[in-house]
Amino acid sequence: MSNPSPRLKKRCAYFAQVLSLFNTLFTLNLRRRLNYVIIDKVFFMFDEMLGEQGEQCRLPYKQLLKWLEQQDLKKLHKKSGLAEELFRKIGITFNVYGDKEAEERLIPFDLIPRILAANEWRTLERGITQRVAAINAFLLDIYNGQQIIKAGIIPADLIYKNKAFLPQMCGFTPPGGVYTHVVGVDIVRTGPNDFFVLEDNARVPSGVSYMLENRSTMQHMFPELFTAHQIKPISNYPKELFKSLASCAESTINDPNIAVLSPGIYNSAYYEHSFLADEMGVELVQGSDLHVHDERVMIRTTTGTQNLDVIYRRVDDDFLDPLSFNPTSLLGTPGLFDAYRSGSVILANAPGTGIADDKAIYSYIPEIIKFYTGERALLNNIPTWRCSEADDLRYVLENLQKLVVKEVHGSGGYGMLVGPAASSREITAFRKKLRANPGKYVAQPTLALSTVPILTRNGLAPRHVDLRPFVLVSPNTINVTPGGLTRVALKKGSLVVNSSQGGGTKDTWVIGV
Repeated sequence: MSNPSPRLKKRCAYFAQVLSLFNTLFTLNLRRRLNYVIIDKVFFMFDEMLGEQGEQCRLPYKQLLKWLEQQDLKKLHKKSGLAEELFRKIGITFNVYGDKEAEERLIPFDLIPRILAANEWRTLERGITQRVAAINAFLLDIYNGQQIIKAGIIPADLIYKNKAFLPQMCGFTPPGGVYTHVVGVDIVRTGPNDFFVLEDNARVPSGVSYMLENRSTMQHMFPELFTAHQIKPISNYPKELFKSLASCAESTINDPNIAVLSPGIYNSAYYEHSFLADEMGVELVQGSDLHVHDERVMIRTTTGTQNLDVIYRRVDDDFLDPLSFNPTSLLGTPGLFDAYRSGSVILANAPGTGIADDKAIYSYIPEIIKFYTGERALLNNIPTWRCSEADDLRYVLENLQKLVVKEVHGSGGYGMLVGPAASSREITAFRKKLRANPGKYVAQPTLALSTVPILTRNGLAPRHVDLRPFVLVSPNTINVTPGGLTRVALKKGSLVVNSSQGGGTKDTWVIGV
């Protein structure tokens, strides 16, 4: 038998170390009742509760750990069942397109909160604020002077041939210069001080209702935890969203009339649309509820018609207006885009912002930040290979087994390949897709995403997570809601956190001052 490689020796030594730590660290209640197992096929991972080596509880989790040691596993499972029942009664669901067996599902919710210290949050908040400001400046530029193209920072074809780029927006600046009124920035973590932006969601980011309902559920079920921790509140998000939307119109209109535009009950995020409209105290409308008269958008109500000044739209660009975009759309309102261009109504987010979600554009974000702010990016991008470029494509084809490959315009975890978890047959099939249409894909290294504990049938076990903080932008301010939506890969060993792919959510706490 050949000698084991140094890498295998290192792994075996680490495995033995973890076993030893497990036998000594979690004695008494925690080991007996909750059984937090950190050897769950995870090597060299950073666990947010136990640190890089699992040697001791990290400071943000100390009070929670003490509380967990006093809990009975059966009672926690009962609480989990009560939470699921509560979500079902409230109707916190999402739809999965193309799934005939389960069109509407409950989004899985895990009771164990994910905790960030105040200093960790400040790092994220500064980086997110810088990033969102640069993205807004980028959108203003590409739809007007296009200086970043003229400077040779971004290739023209990457803009002009991008289906998310809307020529109809060229030469038009929204009121206050705000394109991205609501943004979700997906963050992953690989170490104590290592945060990376996974992607930007500048078009119609979803998930904020789950963030709010998760917090409400935790406060209802475990009030003692909120007494013991100094947790930054998030309940004022709907009020802040209303103020942010209204502020974009207040330069010309006092007390603007606001509505949420939804595609309807069959949309995957319809619960969120109705939730936000209700929380803001505004109308929830569909395209058929609106009509345009003399370039003014009117809303039909039981008491007649009213002018509409701001529309928080949750309808994709292509379906907003059949006269300007997709002529077959039944979801939008004829003439809506012309009314928007005339300045009589504000659309949030602005049409055309989806180009900032593009994963090829994502790879240029550090250069975009430098170009518009003169600063170095405070939050790192994940290294990205653009398969449209010959050298990058060659590298990706040769290393598919260790890369994550994504569609440039993809979302929800669909159409991607996770090389280390893929079979040889899947890799061969994906290699053919890449060669046939390389410009459709980008590739990234497989990161060792941080883990946090979740409640399983046998106790606590680590699972990979990401974080989607939500950002509100108005003409003079950028506000990042403390915490955000933690999405967790509930399947053992999985790196895919999307709810459509079997992921769940957690309450996210920012503690301290």
